[in-house]
Amino acid sequence: MEPIVLNAVKRTVKSKKIRKEGFIPGVVYGDNVAEADSVTFEETTLKKILDKHGSNVKLWIKCENNKKFGFIKEIQRHPVSNKIIHLDVQLVSKDHEVKLQIPIIFKGEVALGKRQLRLQMHKSEVDVLSKISLVPEVLNVDVSQKNLGDIITSEDFDLDKQIKIHEKENEVYATITKLATKEIKEPAEEEAKE
Repeated sequence: MEPIVLNAVKRTVKSKKIRKEGFIPGVVYGDNVAEADSVTFEETTLKKILDKHGSNVKLWIKCENNKKFGFIKEIQRHPVSNKIIHLDVQLVSKDHEVKLQIPIIFKGEVALGKRQLRLQMHKSEVDVLSKISLVPEVLNVDVSQKNLGDIITSEDFDLDKQIKIHEKENEVYATITKLATKEIKEPAEEEAKE
């Protein structure tokens, strides 16, 4: 897989002006960085990366001929427009252990529906502690063969053995329940009542 690179430029002007020019203000901090660097990221490039890889993307930050590995720690959005207004990137070495959240993607819900079952989700992500290089961007869980009353726990996750789940031991992420069916009254019944 081709490495994902996001260019950053050290920031010297106020955030409001930067946003008007098509850039996103942010900070880069972490591994071997004495203090957080205020930077700007190109908005269109950032959006393309997020659209393709999601917000838990691991990437390379290139700033002033330095290239460091990290991940997006936080995305701040405008409460009304939902536009990105600030980005925090944490730098780490690939063998550094970090705590991250991995989004869970449940697959096979259509197959459940055909058997009058549905997935009731309780949690959409899992907290893990691991080397960043081992952590997947998303966690896919196939629920197509599950039955009524089955629960989805960490035992259903296909994760590298070195990744430690950082949650309660028997955390329930989803449950298989009966599909709610609304009773449809026949038109003749409706007319008889009138």
